[in-house]
Amino acid sequence: MEKRKLGSSNLEVSALGLGCMGMSFSYGKAADKQEMIKLMRAAVEKGINFFDTAEVYGPYTNEELVGEALSPIRDQVVIATKFGFKLDPTGKEKWLGLNSRPEQIKLVAEASLKRLKVDVIDLFYQHRVDPAVPIEEVAGAVQELIKAGKVRHFGLSEAAADTIRRAHVVQPVTALQSEYSLWWRRPEKEIMPLLSELNIGFVPYSPLGKGFLAGRFDSQSTFDSTDFRSTLPRFTPEALKANQALVDLLENMAKKKHGTPAQIALAWLLAQSANLVPIPGTTKLARLDENLGALRIELTAADLREIESAAAKIEVQGDRYPKHLEAMTNR
Repeated sequence: MEKRKLGSSNLEVSALGLGCMGMSFSYGKAADKQEMIKLMRAAVEKGINFFDTAEVYGPYTNEELVGEALSPIRDQVVIATKFGFKLDPTGKEKWLGLNSRPEQIKLVAEASLKRLKVDVIDLFYQHRVDPAVPIEEVAGAVQELIKAGKVRHFGLSEAAADTIRRAHVVQPVTALQSEYSLWWRRPEKEIMPLLSELNIGFVPYSPLGKGFLAGRFDSQSTFDSTDFRSTLPRFTPEALKANQALVDLLENMAKKKHGTPAQIALAWLLAQSANLVPIPGTTKLARLDENLGALRIELTAADLREIESAAAKIEVQGDRYPKHLEAMTNR
């Protein structure tokens, strides 16, 4: 398995990680617990050592699942989790807004350590920037956790360039986790140049466009009300039909490279920077193997130019999030 270092840190991880959210949250009914434990352990056997979760996934249940699966092989894995949402103590709502007050960050860290069954959190991200708390205070709180030996590395998610820069002055940011793929390329404008300047790692989530870039959906696809995608403008029948051109692009390259659209989408991402580690999620072993196959696909400079040329002619339709969720990003 190819390894990559995230930024200037000594945090070395597999070139592909595994996003664990969908195992218990967001994409319909939670998958079978024992099957997901088997999947995560199979991923480790196949060379993946980088696993992503968050307290809000469930809430709590995904961290518990990851902890149960990986605690017996703790010395072989890197576990990332996140803080920053205000959770409803009654459980009626998934979250009630944001909360990154320093005292809350420390409480979340202690609770996550227990659920994950670890002594230290390898990478602790602020899930979304909280406008009520200066980022310097957030970075300072995580720095105290690092000094206390409870956290190893500090990360941000969906943060704006200025916020990343300000945080980095207080406590070096090891990685930024934000959405990035062929159908969401906003990070290329300001974020990726800044990450290169400051030597911060980039961990793209939804690298397969929540399954769309893998060719799994078309305009006839429907989503259950428990599936997060049912709320996303980009997953309406009209948007799915309009954006099929992106899948066609990937399918054409896949034929040339004897791969699949998902593998081409991941190979394209991996080619964008050596400082970048995508975290595709899955609940199926066959999909895990397919994703790992992306590491065997070599896209030449000519291939990348061909993809770029074709993609430039496609105007992606539909917002990626409803307005209230998009408003929580890039700030």
